[in-house]
Amino acid sequence: QVQLVESGGGLVQAGGSLRLSCAASGRTFSSYAGSTMAWFRQAPGKEREFVAAIIRMGGTYYTDSVKGRFTISRDNAKNTVWLQMNSLRPEDTAVYCCAAGNTVLMLTEQREYNYWGQGTQVTVSS
Repeated sequence: QVQLVESGGGLVQAGGSLRLSCAASGRTFSSYAGSTMAWFRQAPGKEREFVAAIIRMGGTYYTDSVKGRFTISRDNAKNTVWLQMNSLRPEDTAVYCCAAGNTVLMLTEQREYNYWGQGTQVTVSS
């Protein structure tokens, strides 16, 4: 079974930056390298939404609200995926979760991912 553990969340001022990480364990390197990794977020009282995804060969996709501000990357040798968040806004405040899937076709759909982390809190103040 695959386990995902996020870290790097915290409290920052608007305009600041944070770098989230997601470490995978419990699977082989080849399985991790062949997976699609993604970040979702959920604010209190709101539904969970897609943020960013990265596929095996490094291709990326972002939701419009974070495009140009956030960057998703991965290091397959370290079984880790990151989300670099710049120019943070108060509306970015949420619990950020990483997810993994072996056969993902619709990158923004949470049902496509079969492994999830517990999440890390990101709070952006004005």
